[in-house]
Amino acid sequence: MEQKVFFIKTFGCQMNERDSEIMAQSLSTYGYVEGMDIAGADLIILNTCSIRAKAEQKVMSMLGYLRKNKKNKPDLKICVAGCVAQQEGKRILKKMPHVDLVVGTQNIYNIGELLLESSKNGPQAAIGLDDKYDIPNLLPTLSSRNQDATISIQPFRKFVTIMQGCNNYCTYCVVPHTRGREVSRKSNDIIDEVNALVKGGTKEITLLGQNVNSYGKTNSVSDNGNSYSFSDLLREVSEVKGLKRLRFTTSNPKDLTDDLMRCFQNIDNLCHQFHLPVQAGSDSVLKKMNRKYTVRQYLNLVDNLRHYCPEIALTTDVIVGFPGESPEDFEGTMNLLEKVQFHGSFSFKYSDRPGTRAGSFEEKIDETIKSERLARFQARQDEISFKRNREYVGKIKTVMVEDCSNDSVKSRTETNHIVHCAKTIDARPGDCLDVTITRAGQHSLQGKIINPG
Repeated sequence: MEQKVFFIKTFGCQMNERDSEIMAQSLSTYGYVEGMDIAGADLIILNTCSIRAKAEQKVMSMLGYLRKNKKNKPDLKICVAGCVAQQEGKRILKKMPHVDLVVGTQNIYNIGELLLESSKNGPQAAIGLDDKYDIPNLLPTLSSRNQDATISIQPFRKFVTIMQGCNNYCTYCVVPHTRGREVSRKSNDIIDEVNALVKGGTKEITLLGQNVNSYGKTNSVSDNGNSYSFSDLLREVSEVKGLKRLRFTTSNPKDLTDDLMRCFQNIDNLCHQFHLPVQAGSDSVLKKMNRKYTVRQYLNLVDNLRHYCPEIALTTDVIVGFPGESPEDFEGTMNLLEKVQFHGSFSFKYSDRPGTRAGSFEEKIDETIKSERLARFQARQDEISFKRNREYVGKIKTVMVEDCSNDSVKSRTETNHIVHCAKTIDARPGDCLDVTITRAGQHSLQGKIINPG
């Protein structure tokens, strides 16, 4: 089989990173190997995100840039995958006729066959969404990605998709339209994948889904058809021999159960870090967003989480400038930030997304006001994050090494804090070390290695 080189550019979230790995593994069975850059590629894949307008604009800009590459190399194949592909479909082929293949979110496992089809019959768009879709069981292979080509891929830390899609229909969100309805993978398939990864050297697993704590609610995930929850899955995954750390993302507060919160207290290798998107600190805005919880309910969840796991590091998502957001509504968001004191947050200005209900809402907020509100929120969050980071100074923490270069070691705590240390012992990515935190910065910590953890 003739060997060809492909290059994947991944936009957006961890789910997309995992999807890129899946496509890379699938392509390896069709004679493709991953290359280091666009210049030498026979196939270029843009794995896209459309959750915000800026991400979508970056994709379209890059597609315009690739028009010249296609002109200089007519045999070059260009593929658009992911959420923008699902959202735009054949419109991409009309706007960008140099594109050969558009692959929607439920079709990434078939990318090899679809490429063959496009070679025979011209440009293709595979964007069907099936409510009865089953996530295929694709066990990982150690050769599925070229480690030299993609230095961001860390074999000691891997993502495992456990569910896909969303049934919540938040009024601002494109996910139900681009990922489809919620579908959960069979639990045995997930356990098999985790076992294979750990046997291959993986030390940390992150379970992925658009709403992981609704896992198992919409379809049977156990062989015997018995009830099986996300908490059950966490417990089973945590027992895989050799797994040092377990994480998951992302959760919706409305589906956060007491049983799941207790897992932070009872599962030894479940990291004490939780990303719990709140989006806004105003009940009226939350109602318009269709989030299905109140500020008080969210704060109660925070209290319960800290009761079960006092050292848990909480992060969140916030949207400012949602249609109709009054000055009082925004002050509610600032008040919530003060009450919770998040370790960190991802905050964004609202932007209309295609097909969402909020896109047709009136009372749009002026861009200048949105920018002012976002700047104020982020400035205060930075102050709080710095204060939170200073709480770790003088404490001994076990960290997992991510990178060893020259005389420094970059590592991460179980609370997801980056720690930089002088390299005083031999260490490799995936090793665990005990360090004393000596200094706090706004976005990372410094430490001194004590001994192997």
